[in-house]
Amino acid sequence: MLERLVEFCLTQRLLVIIAALALIGAGAIAFNRLPIDAYPDVSSTQVKIIMKAPGMTPEEVEARITTPIELEMLGIPNKKILRSVSKYALADITIDFEDGTDIYWARSQVSERLNGVLRDLPAGVDGGLAPITTPLGEMFMFTIDGGNLTLQERRSLLDWVIRPALRTLPGVADVNALGGEARSFEVVPDNAALAARGVTLEALQRALEANNRNDGAGRLSEGEESLVVRAEGAIRNLDDVRAVVVSSREGNPVRVGDVATVRAGHLTRYGAVTQSTPAGQGEAVQGLVLGLRGANAQQVVNGVRAKLAELAPTLPEGVTTQVFYDRGSLVERAVGAVSRALLEAIALVVVLLVLFLGNLRAALVVALTLPLAALVTFILMRQFGMSANLMSLGGLAIAIGMLVDAAVVVVENIVTHLVHEEGKAANRLPRLHVIYRAVREVTLPVASGITIIVIVFLPLVTLQGLEGKLFVPVALSIIFALSGSLLLSLTAIPVLASFLIKEAGHGEPWLVRQSLRLYVPLLDWALRHTRQVAIGAVAALALTALIYTQIGKTFMPTMDEGDLIVGVEKLPSINLEASVATDLRIQQAILDRVPEVQRIVARVGSDELGLDPMGLNQTDTFLVLKPKEEWREPDKAWLMDELRKVLVDFPGVAYSFTQPIEMRVSEMIVGARGDVAIKIFGPDLDTLNGLAQQVVDTIKPVPGAEDVFTVKNEGLQYYRIEIDRLAAGRLGFNVDEVQNALRTQVEGRVLGVVLEGNRRTPLLLRGGERERMSPAMFNGISLTLADGRSVPLTAVARLVRADGPVKIDHENAAKMVVVSANVRGRDLVGFVDEAKRAVAEKLTFASGYSTTWGGQFENQQRAAARLAVVVPVALALIFLLLFATFGSLRQALLVISNIPFAMIGGVLAMWLSGEYLSVPASVGFIALLGIAVLNGVVMVTYFNQLHAQGMPVAEIVVEGAKRRLRPVLMTASIAAFGLVPLLFASGPGSEIQKPLAIVVIGGLASATLLTLIILPILYRRFGIAPQEDVK
Repeated sequence: MLERLVEFCLTQRLLVIIAALALIGAGAIAFNRLPIDAYPDVSSTQVKIIMKAPGMTPEEVEARITTPIELEMLGIPNKKILRSVSKYALADITIDFEDGTDIYWARSQVSERLNGVLRDLPAGVDGGLAPITTPLGEMFMFTIDGGNLTLQERRSLLDWVIRPALRTLPGVADVNALGGEARSFEVVPDNAALAARGVTLEALQRALEANNRNDGAGRLSEGEESLVVRAEGAIRNLDDVRAVVVSSREGNPVRVGDVATVRAGHLTRYGAVTQSTPAGQGEAVQGLVLGLRGANAQQVVNGVRAKLAELAPTLPEGVTTQVFYDRGSLVERAVGAVSRALLEAIALVVVLLVLFLGNLRAALVVALTLPLAALVTFILMRQFGMSANLMSLGGLAIAIGMLVDAAVVVVENIVTHLVHEEGKAANRLPRLHVIYRAVREVTLPVASGITIIVIVFLPLVTLQGLEGKLFVPVALSIIFALSGSLLLSLTAIPVLASFLIKEAGHGEPWLVRQSLRLYVPLLDWALRHTRQVAIGAVAALALTALIYTQIGKTFMPTMDEGDLIVGVEKLPSINLEASVATDLRIQQAILDRVPEVQRIVARVGSDELGLDPMGLNQTDTFLVLKPKEEWREPDKAWLMDELRKVLVDFPGVAYSFTQPIEMRVSEMIVGARGDVAIKIFGPDLDTLNGLAQQVVDTIKPVPGAEDVFTVKNEGLQYYRIEIDRLAAGRLGFNVDEVQNALRTQVEGRVLGVVLEGNRRTPLLLRGGERERMSPAMFNGISLTLADGRSVPLTAVARLVRADGPVKIDHENAAKMVVVSANVRGRDLVGFVDEAKRAVAEKLTFASGYSTTWGGQFENQQRAAARLAVVVPVALALIFLLLFATFGSLRQALLVISNIPFAMIGGVLAMWLSGEYLSVPASVGFIALLGIAVLNGVVMVTYFNQLHAQGMPVAEIVVEGAKRRLRPVLMTASIAAFGLVPLLFASGPGSEIQKPLAIVVIGGLASATLLTLIILPILYRRFGIAPQEDVK
């Protein structure tokens, strides 16, 4: 069938040229429409429920909100994991679904069950499903600066001008508003005035709720016209609030202004944003643009930039938006680095082609495979819904050296046949017929070889979890590119060769002559000293096996995103003002002592949407770094050490280091940050907290442990009000009334909204600052009875100080705490093994308590287990294909014996470079299998052709090896040199591609040497069955 395809293409050359031009056009269109991002979409199908319960403690949130919702969600189909965090005033519940589950189906399932449980939740609780974004959706962050605006004015500008404008953009899921003060109309009751006029807090509340509405009453007729009746009673300004009548005593109205102070205030703050620059520091207002799931990051960022530029003239004078995180710049750096490596690889490949073929036209024909195969890849990527990112483009960069393999063999054979034909004195065949015969001769080995490499990459398509989402795009882009190159080699390349290769050069190129000069004596020596060669090869294999046991294992090298986040954790009982002050002191110290930091923006506490529910004691400090050229030492690990020297001067502060994408990926997969996350499960929170601290103390001394910490989950100060039911009942109160009165005094209660144009300002009833700033003043709060008399709070309740939890974590409805750690200077698996032993020796867990080890380690274990199954399956498939190609069990075994020798160089290169065995390195070994087998196929196929011509075996191995030296050296050196740019690349993603390049380059060196030396020896000894060798 393949021979007929070649024949058809050579007889219909014009049609093939038109098809090639159409491919160029379609490929260019596909490339321009391909979504571009820095990172593949690694998010699973995830639905978040966020419920807000103002004033509720973590224990109340857990018991009354989280647990009922969790019980409802546990039976959802396709659920993989259910996690929840119960914090002060907030429940954050995350449901992870199996890969491949439709997000809209998942959301409808969750929504349906949530609606069933909402009616059972306490009054005042509101919330629902979070926006359809992913943990990687944080694409653009900016602050609002200048113009001498107050925090409240800046927040209003963000909420009512900038946020609505940005939300109209395609691909934007939402804009999260952080920091500042959300404006409100604040009614502060005067307890003495309420008592004097006999007005209860509930009466004040009812009056405000009942006097803030416009309504329609219907239509009136007036002659032939109708009048629409509109009753207006809505509050428009502060004076309207003051004028609301609460009650009437003896014909005299009691207005809100008589019993309360009415003013413009702000809602209770659950968090704040601070920023520091060399010019100054203070609180700030931050906007965070969240991209929709599956949105094109580059387009979203460009749209946001354009919209902000469009809004700039409409903002108050002097006000600017200062961007401090922009996914677009990461996209440009990541894609730029890979694109540069691609172009460098193409240049190297073309140079090698010219050197090996000695014919510029022939080299040009082979080189044309590269852009054409890349265009085929872009078309298929577009069809399969893939984005151009550092992994998918990295796959193309990895494949560059392999893309020309098929074309090299085809063109090299065409040139050889043309030289042979030109050497004839008479009976010359037509050029097209010579080209057809040359291509037909190598069709089977080329198709088999490329198919084998494609089969080798198929196991990667079966990877699951994070590693699957990262490396399936790599495998698919390689498979697409190789399939395209095979098709082109049998269709377009012979046609182009017929047009471009007018005459074949006589004699071998200089590089090939020099290679033969070195190779022939080496081969002769090897064929005469087979015993020594065999002993050397076995010894090398044994040494490799020994070295392999000394190589550490890890999941994935850390990608340098170019940005740095310092997670800071203070004492749990700290209030917002003190937390902000501490953050500013830390920021100032960093700016003073670490000049590499240009600007700092830090966020403490929870965000507006509740997507990141941190406590008042937790801060994410975002460091905007100067370009690396301006650093004293261009090394991120050194910079982190410099920052540690600063942070160690702040007692009681725990810290950890991460990066924007890395942080969100960790949280998404494990629910915690860090290379290793140890989850401890059990029924009692106090016991869990104690165990977590013991685990921290046990792991810290383990070599390689860094930033080991557990979230301080105790020590939050509670002021418990134990209501005396008998005393309250005697005075005519019930528990609910007392609790409502207290919540109104401290947290405040939103009673509606005031419409100010397009702005919706909450109407808030809340106690004065005096009572909220002092427990002693709070004790003196009076409760007004129904008859107008007032009693102190202490008459119906006992007030007690106590410690309580900061938050309560659940996984699959079981209580847990998490200990996080990063690993530095050693391999992940070795560290975890040692840490596990230390924990097992020093700690004992009571019945009902257990641990699981997760984080990057969990990913590594899953990837290793999957590869241990699928790689042997791929080897079995390769063996079957070899058997089908040669029709000989002996020869199939002969070629597959190349694989262990290919491993020698890969393992040695990894050991010498100090790299660990990671998923990228494993991908390198998989690529190596294919290339090693391809070389064997090319050589053994030619040996068989010579045997079919009746040549003795002793001559076959010498003549065949000499004849196939050029294609074997070309294939191997082009594949290796194609990866050299990745070896020396810098920029985001280069850390992931480097281990792969090291393994393949090292492995190809050993595989090529052993193919050229050992394969002829093995073929002479085992390649042909004795009965066939009767000559």
